[in-house]
Amino acid sequence: MARKKVNIISLGCSKNLIDAERLMRMLSAVGCDVSFEQTRSCDWDCVVINTCGFIGDAKEESVNEILEWAEAKKEGRVGELCVMGCLSERYREELPAEISEVDRWYGKTDWPALVSDLTRLHPATALYDRIITTPRHHAYLKIAEGCNRFCAFCAIPLITGRFTSRPVEEIVDEVKMLAGRGVREVNVIAQELTSYGLDIYGRLELPRLIDAIAAVEGIEWIRLHYAYPADFPEELLDAMARNKKVCRYLDIALQHVSDSVLQNMRRHITGAETRALLAKIRERVPDIHIRTTLMVGFPGEEDADFEELLEFVREQRFERMGAFAYCEEEDTYAARHFQDEIPADVKQSRLDRLMALQEEISMEIQSKKVGQVLTVIVDREENDYYVGRSEFDSPEVDPEILIEKSEKLRSGDFCEVEITEALPFELIGRLVRTL
Repeated sequence: MARKKVNIISLGCSKNLIDAERLMRMLSAVGCDVSFEQTRSCDWDCVVINTCGFIGDAKEESVNEILEWAEAKKEGRVGELCVMGCLSERYREELPAEISEVDRWYGKTDWPALVSDLTRLHPATALYDRIITTPRHHAYLKIAEGCNRFCAFCAIPLITGRFTSRPVEEIVDEVKMLAGRGVREVNVIAQELTSYGLDIYGRLELPRLIDAIAAVEGIEWIRLHYAYPADFPEELLDAMARNKKVCRYLDIALQHVSDSVLQNMRRHITGAETRALLAKIRERVPDIHIRTTLMVGFPGEEDADFEELLEFVREQRFERMGAFAYCEEEDTYAARHFQDEIPADVKQSRLDRLMALQEEISMEIQSKKVGQVLTVIVDREENDYYVGRSEFDSPEVDPEILIEKSEKLRSGDFCEVEITEALPFELIGRLVRTL
């Protein structure tokens, strides 16, 4: 019997990517030829789309992707079309009636059922085993699912459910597996990291987990994503300071600084508490690079609130910052209790001003790195440069370092690079030595 050719399309965040990688491993284990390609020029026995349903733009992208593959199916280039992930988890009842070309709909974690339906076989793989689709030297590591924070604007708890930690031992086994396959950098992720352990151990255990991951031979860099500012476990800062493997980097979404906006957002923290936390982080982990996400245009945000946010960004000088305009999500607290009354052009104007300010700050921070020697991991080779990242740069979202070619480097190599030129979102440097 010919092996079934299955193509996986994964949209949205790195957490979704891990789900797709696990599905790929299960399909491979039962004899499928599995691909991870965006092209619609090939013929497939089955295409599985792993959707995102976080915000309006992401939902629109997912629906458009489904429709385009549905067209490929009509043309005879796709045998079966399956949809899984956050969008189909959230709209299990509505979507099948609207897009009839899809053969099977699944939720966010229905991977075994999907594999069984496609192949009539049952996958027998470790829960954490997966096919790595990132460059082999780095991988994402999901330590929990769900969220208990219930921020007013956020639909994630409606999709993923309550916060559920994975046991330390299981996570460490996964890290050992990753290290055995050549992974040297793990990017630790969850909907929000800082609740880790509370549900299964009765206490916040992220510091213990980080110590355990750092003890795995072969892992050189550990980077932390998606911390939550309220109830922040300060012991984590000690773990970051004492473990040289932990990158001086923290992704912590702050959303705003105005007390009235934070209260309406149900963020359980004040502006003063936010400033105090940031000061403590920078004091306890010197030279740390903080990445944050901010929101403009939340209902009730006055001009004065936005000006306070601008001043906050000027004051804090975040090394990495993203922002987005509020978009109402049905069934959230904000959708039920507030009117989305700020005009779209006002939201966009505020967003543009905020990001223009951040670009100036980013350029100033980047320029100060000229003359410094940074440890860099090489991601890939391009025509005139090798492309890598420092410990301050997460894959996909942060600036890259272009290394002038002088001797042969390979993907996954660590080296020292002297920075010779700065651009707002890139650095250029020369190789000093390999490590």
